[in-house]
Amino acid sequence: MEIKTARRGPQGKESSVFDRLGAGRGGHLNNSSNKICKFWLSGRCLKNPCRFAHSETPDVATIHCPRQTPYYPHSSNALVSNTWRRAPRISQNVQEKVVNHKSSENVPGKSKTDLEDIKKKSPESISESSSECSVVENDSNLENVVEEKPLEHVPKKTAERVCEFWVQGTCVYGDQCPYLHSWFRGDKFKRLAELQGHNKAVSGIALPLRCNKLCSGSSDGTIRLWDCHTGQCANVINLGSEVGSVCSEGPWLFVGLPNVVKVWNTESGAEYSLNGPVGQVNALESVNDLLFAGVEDGVILAWKGTCESNLTFQLAASLKGHTHGITCLVVGGGNRLYSGSKDHTIRVWDHENWQCIMTLNGHDDVVKSLMCWDKYLLSGSLDCTIKVWASTEDGSLEVIYTHSEEQGILALSGMTDPDVKPILCCSCSDKSVHLYELPTFADRGRVFAKQEVQTLQIGPGGLFFTGDQTGLLTVYTWLAD
Repeated sequence: MEIKTARRGPQGKESSVFDRLGAGRGGHLNNSSNKICKFWLSGRCLKNPCRFAHSETPDVATIHCPRQTPYYPHSSNALVSNTWRRAPRISQNVQEKVVNHKSSENVPGKSKTDLEDIKKKSPESISESSSECSVVENDSNLENVVEEKPLEHVPKKTAERVCEFWVQGTCVYGDQCPYLHSWFRGDKFKRLAELQGHNKAVSGIALPLRCNKLCSGSSDGTIRLWDCHTGQCANVINLGSEVGSVCSEGPWLFVGLPNVVKVWNTESGAEYSLNGPVGQVNALESVNDLLFAGVEDGVILAWKGTCESNLTFQLAASLKGHTHGITCLVVGGGNRLYSGSKDHTIRVWDHENWQCIMTLNGHDDVVKSLMCWDKYLLSGSLDCTIKVWASTEDGSLEVIYTHSEEQGILALSGMTDPDVKPILCCSCSDKSVHLYELPTFADRGRVFAKQEVQTLQIGPGGLFFTGDQTGLLTVYTWLAD
């Protein structure tokens, strides 16, 4: 850097900014303003001379250097074995139990050899940034194994934060910046497109069958239809009320609103209004000829109809049991419906006889998302954990593994990569979506957003979509080898 020439004093003598120190380092200041330069105090003053005082010589190493400390603290996961195991039946903070047990079949299961199968799937090393995994030789105590490693063996974590100045186009550090200059991290997928139009949070994304339109709902009270070929908004439907959820089954599109569910057939144009909900419809799930709606009052409504005709949907049942609003629904095998709630519980329902089979108590905050994978049920909560549930010999469900995050879980979704490996997408309240390979939870990348991502949706051909609270809908795709 070019050094500027200091101004000369009255006697024609060379005088630098540090001549104002008076009696030396820490002496009395001769500057007329008698004010210390705040930029100098932080090691960032570039003026020579400066009109404010420099009370002592700054450390040259601190001048104009980017911050090296990661925005996020080091994860404790580097010290913990990450192979799926049974969680303790009773912990200090949460008592994980199942009440109202009843015998059931075809629930997410776990045979006697499941744990051995899971161990065989686990790689020798979870990831380059994690410590060596210890193997459970004796499963009789059903405890998670935590193996601490000396700190010198823990690799330094990279800064997992998008550079704010890069977003604004003003970062001057380039490749030397300790923060990311990209909206994603990972080498097997890429950011394909941004769909801008909503001005409030995206609350649902759906892809109706035999339709070349992507549908998105938002808290701004609109449904937008996007052309899948051009990425342009083809139509806007103004509903006048906040959209709480969106889903599709065949050609049918379902939209949850306060006190009603709107239904459209994207092929015939038929439209229905399903009355009955009391409050905002926060969750929708459909399977075959059944539609389930989770409502803010804690009730789940079920309608029966036909997805291939214009027959009217008929209210079939009203499922009551949760004490607070429903947040998520998912249908599993064996006629099972799983519901998560603000009351911190998960309920399992038989959607043939409309009875609650069991209640799962394991989370200590709102259950935000549920997902069925293989023989397992995965649940994500604002308590910063993802729990993996499997059936026992008596037909009940218990937690066999708990994965912890630094922030609360907002949404879960599953897909496969080009190598047909199962991938879990986990949106957290740190404005990012974590990608993990199952069953080891090995890191596969991360997607970042300006605000929290409340909605995830999987599409055909390796596509997946995120919707954040700013109203931005982003399209990503996996890259084939």
